[in-house]
Amino acid sequence: MPTVQPAELAAELRRQAAPVVLLDTRTPAEYAVSHLQGARLIDAEQFSPAAVRDLARDQTVVVYCSVGARSQRIGEELRALGFRDVRNLYGGLFEWVNQGLPVYDAHGPTQRVHPYSALWGIWLKRGEAAYR
Repeated sequence: MPTVQPAELAAELRRQAAPVVLLDTRTPAEYAVSHLQGARLIDAEQFSPAAVRDLARDQTVVVYCSVGARSQRIGEELRALGFRDVRNLYGGLFEWVNQGLPVYDAHGPTQRVHPYSALWGIWLKRGEAAYR
């Protein structure tokens, strides 16, 4: 599956040349701590085709999770459903934050990032690890 680098995606989102659908494939608890601005939660553990039935198959879709594993699986499922332009955020949300790019919670910008687990949290070099 094609990937998109965090800086490249950030520039694409700033330009707003073409709409990009951001799908966060983490759990609701992870999403609540922080996510990309405008991202839609599509929990990888509960994924079904019904979750994306409102999206046009020709839209650009970028999937992400903590490091890219869960989003890779969902991206492949989206491609099997007929989505033509699906990309996985390289390095996931951790790499996004490690590059100093912004994340948001329900109240606005935040430095907090759900580390998924103590093991995966070692890849988070910036931001504040928070489980809630």
